[in-house]
Amino acid sequence: MGIPVPTYAVAQNPQNAAVLAEEMGKPVVLKALVPVGKRGKSGAVKFAGTPQEAETLAAELFGKRVSHYPVYHVLVEEKLDIVQELYLSITIDRSRKMPVVIACASGGVDVEELSREHPEKVITYHVDPLDGLGDYAARQVWSDAGIGGKTLQQLGGLTAKLYKAFVDYDAYILEINPLAITRDGRLVAAAAVMSIDDGAMFRHPDLSEKVQMGTERAWRPLTELEKQMVAVNEADPYRGTARYTEMDGGDIGFMCGGGGASLLLFDAVLQAGAQPANYSEFGGNPAEEKVCGLAKGILSKPGVKGLLVAQNITNNTQVDIVARGVIRALEEMNIDPATFPVVVREAGVNETVARELFRAKDIEYYGDDITLTETARRMVSKMREAYPGYGI
Repeated sequence: MGIPVPTYAVAQNPQNAAVLAEEMGKPVVLKALVPVGKRGKSGAVKFAGTPQEAETLAAELFGKRVSHYPVYHVLVEEKLDIVQELYLSITIDRSRKMPVVIACASGGVDVEELSREHPEKVITYHVDPLDGLGDYAARQVWSDAGIGGKTLQQLGGLTAKLYKAFVDYDAYILEINPLAITRDGRLVAAAAVMSIDDGAMFRHPDLSEKVQMGTERAWRPLTELEKQMVAVNEADPYRGTARYTEMDGGDIGFMCGGGGASLLLFDAVLQAGAQPANYSEFGGNPAEEKVCGLAKGILSKPGVKGLLVAQNITNNTQVDIVARGVIRALEEMNIDPATFPVVVREAGVNETVARELFRAKDIEYYGDDITLTETARRMVSKMREAYPGYGI
């Protein structure tokens, strides 16, 4: 990207951190390598003046959990001599459907909190994607933030480079916080966060080993089953989506389409007295292979005793393909719907064909003749029929 960063290396253990600190020959900063923000407030950033101190502090970080993420690696980087910290980010303003540059002369802080308390200090500039962001416009952003002189010239070029990287890498957020001005007048990205659109990863094969797919929706490390489901979703990426999140406990396999409908149905299952074993969303007309893979993943979680398949009314997903995928998964896993509760509520494209396919396998099927809430109640009722005492 051409944006200066501190000298750094990744430590695999505390002893390695000491060696790296000694090689750098100066005070260092130790940062837990976990995909979360506000690490400083979580005690996941420490400062060491000597290699021995680096080893001691690194030992405190290894094995620590930061927002549910265990620390397996620690970033060791030179401690900068900073005279001022700035904030710079580029993201997408979804309401205006444009990239927006956000800049502030006060970095190293929670910019959302700052924008609430001192909105005049946070400068925003919407970029016309057809024109891009040139040095002049970038300098104007920083001038509005109160920066002048030689630093203003440097910031114009750096911000334009950051915007180019944002576009080139299909990012939806690229943040530097803090962007440091050092005592010798350099601009250095002291810490940065970049999130890339999963749907654009096929354009960036060079990043395949650096980016963990599926984590943009997670609040903790992916489970092994979730990793398998990411692979299912990535297969045939041009044909629909199939997302899966494993839940603690639960015994109803939950296979739903549509974000709003999925949330409504999930709550309806809870209100009916049961607990889903997972959360899922599928849509965009996924191929039979992807539907089957999602269903098999849902059914493979230990403790799952039933399957609920539902969407509201689809206009971009063929219900007969959903039927073929689900039926195939049940057959490949040797699951008999006569003894294993399965309830399907699908309405939309080709639902007549789907109805015939499901009923040919004696699978309970509904169209839009019942609501999603009624579907959840029927699922729980069927669980109680199959397992006496269920939910009591």
